[in-house]
Amino acid sequence: MTTAFMRLFPGGSEEAMVIENAADMVSIRRCTHNARFTGPWSLRMILKRLSFIAGLLGASFSLIAAEPATVRIGTLATGTVHWEVAAMRHGGLDKANGVVLDVTMLAGPDAGKIALQGGSLDVIATDWIWVARQREKGADYSFVPYSSHQGVLMVKADSAIRTLADLQGKRLGVVGGGLDKNWLLLKGAAQQKYGLDLAAQAEPVFGAPPLLAQQLKQGRLDALLTYWHFAARLESEGFRRLIDGREVLRDLGVNSEMASLGLVFREGWVRRNRAGLEGLLKGMDGAREALCTSDEAWATVAPLSGETRPEVLAALRRGYCEGRITETGAAQAASAEKVYALLRRFGGAGFAQGGGGLPPGVFWSAPAR
Repeated sequence: MTTAFMRLFPGGSEEAMVIENAADMVSIRRCTHNARFTGPWSLRMILKRLSFIAGLLGASFSLIAAEPATVRIGTLATGTVHWEVAAMRHGGLDKANGVVLDVTMLAGPDAGKIALQGGSLDVIATDWIWVARQREKGADYSFVPYSSHQGVLMVKADSAIRTLADLQGKRLGVVGGGLDKNWLLLKGAAQQKYGLDLAAQAEPVFGAPPLLAQQLKQGRLDALLTYWHFAARLESEGFRRLIDGREVLRDLGVNSEMASLGLVFREGWVRRNRAGLEGLLKGMDGAREALCTSDEAWATVAPLSGETRPEVLAALRRGYCEGRITETGAAQAASAEKVYALLRRFGGAGFAQGGGGLPPGVFWSAPAR
């Protein structure tokens, strides 16, 4: 490379442009031990050739800058993040936004958290509450809102249950454990609005979504608090939605939109890979829009839901699109502060480890470049 640059100069082998560490910086060293340049013509020639070299270097750096960023992302096989990743690839939105997606299929949500903590993934989808708990322990995870879906309380179409007060003495299925946010907030709303302690005055049954859905269908449960996509399936089969998480939050005084799920990553990773995160977010925004407006785009991901029944697929698409985030930034963080305080209040000692309010940095805010 040095020989080629030397030929650009009229000073023989003693005059050269030496390019060092081109990927990080360029050092131009003039070697002029015996070189003699006289007259304006020689100076003009040198300047022209320097300009030519600068153009070559600019083109080289443009190629380096255009290299796509690889993002290692974990998804559940039937999860909505997987839908969007598939839609991104189908529509070329990954390449258009300068990212290469290295996708890992996860056995479950906990597998994603373990992989993120272990450094084998860059991005997963989980809730902001987990991020808050991790930041209380000193971790640098951050969260970008992705979905506003909350839990849904379902009953049979002909059920006599009309309000939360009617759950007294009833068998209530609850997806997740005793510290699941949907359960804590539902308990709080029942206590605040009706003076009803669901943990003591109903019969909560905790378990996995498919098992509890089957028990509701068999009449072994009177009501079921479950995730939105399981609720959508039940609704398409004739079950009735009693109340959803948005209504529960309103009953508790949180009137603005609240994200439940988001993309989570380490702040340290973003400092090194900001272009990768920004490309991922733009690509997913485009995929989300396509899935809700284009039947062709939806048809490419519908098989990933594991459903073939048209009425269920229609319910899933409708429910998915209803969960799109419209508020971000400060509004989301302010709502989260209120919800976090409620969770500490209703969750008792099991939730209140660490004390205090929502830790700073839970919701990612892009620093100025």
